[in-house]
Amino acid sequence: MSASIPPIAAQPQHGHIPIRIAVVQLNPKIGEVDANIARARELCFKLKPHSIDLLCFPEMAFTGYVFESAEAISPYLEEPRTGPSSLFCQEVAKHLGCYVAGGYPERLSEEERGTESQVDVATKDPHSLPSGRTEIPPLDDHASSEIDALTSTSILQTRTPVGANSAIIYGPSGEWVGGYRKTNLFETDRTWAKPGTGFNSFSLSLPPVSSTKNRDAPAPTSLKMTIGICMDLNPFPSRDQTSTVEWSYELADYCVQNQSHMLVLLNAWLYWGLDDGEDVEANGTSDNANHSSAEDEDEAVGAEADEPSWHTLRYWAARLRPLWERDRRRRRSNETLVSDSSEEEHDIEERKKTEETPPRKTIVVVCNRTGEENGVCMWLVLSYWLRTHSLVDCAGKTFAGSSAIFSMRAGSGRANLLDVMGKDEEGVRVWNLPVQNQFQ
Repeated sequence: MSASIPPIAAQPQHGHIPIRIAVVQLNPKIGEVDANIARARELCFKLKPHSIDLLCFPEMAFTGYVFESAEAISPYLEEPRTGPSSLFCQEVAKHLGCYVAGGYPERLSEEERGTESQVDVATKDPHSLPSGRTEIPPLDDHASSEIDALTSTSILQTRTPVGANSAIIYGPSGEWVGGYRKTNLFETDRTWAKPGTGFNSFSLSLPPVSSTKNRDAPAPTSLKMTIGICMDLNPFPSRDQTSTVEWSYELADYCVQNQSHMLVLLNAWLYWGLDDGEDVEANGTSDNANHSSAEDEDEAVGAEADEPSWHTLRYWAARLRPLWERDRRRRRSNETLVSDSSEEEHDIEERKKTEETPPRKTIVVVCNRTGEENGVCMWLVLSYWLRTHSLVDCAGKTFAGSSAIFSMRAGSGRANLLDVMGKDEEGVRVWNLPVQNQFQ
């Protein structure tokens, strides 16, 4: 079962910004843009104006995601700012008086469309992954033999991109805040999309922390938000990766280096069919696993739609390890022997300074889609990242839902899962919580 977020305190915590976040977990139908937008409008307009600060839609929220080719997606590519996704997000932002972020397929300009790009369409042997780094079980022998056939070679193909898998952000007055292009393309994206040039962060101006009639009322508070899209969470392909080299955490490292208050992921993340119940507490270390007996099976089937994908949640948390892993440097420093009293006194003073500084905390918001779509089997391609137990039926693409919010505190050794939606749930979830404001 998911943990619920405690209500925000009437008086904001010292050094924290209160923020109200909403995610829209949609089940869009591929190519039915008008109907998908109508459904999103129906869900969003149930919210009261000025009741939230940020609203998130998933990756390619209104067009659907599984387009098999550049030709298939071309009728649905949109101009930034003037396409249906942009206009709808702007409408919602103005109506609710909040920031809105959503994914859409951006049409490239004629100049960009004329540029060919080389795409590495295959991946490395999945067994080259260092064991234990993602806390995902290894592949069994049956799965390994099938995936090796897909991932044993690497082929460069030259393709002409026609679009970009992009995100748009609008402000509370309907103003354009910015855009972002997915940097780490998934196999389906590579048939039509041009990768972005790198991660990006945006500054959100929030209402004053406390209301007052005095002339010296506090100015709106600025919060740094980093945007990522789905596959951005995974390691970037590298021909130099070996089992002796630790996998990279590019997106999480970017958040650490740029001191992001919040990371927002707009996803169309697939369901891998591997869940065995809730055996994780944020980072997969809970001993309170729930085991169903035979007589409970009928009830469990009825409740399945409300359950999230725990395997997916574990993986998301594992890929954000730099935001929550223990401070190895500090642990080693406690074990260091000093040679004289002056060095010892210096070490004690440095520790005091560190302890007086509150550990960095990052709020992670994952807005994923739900439902199913047609298309070629993508699970085998993705499985090389995951080292999962077994293969799943690839007749249709099932998405993982499970939109979630985490609190990740540096050095804590765990990612705290605050709340999560069900795998098959469609709707809006609103979260009120304080975000650490230590970097201002």
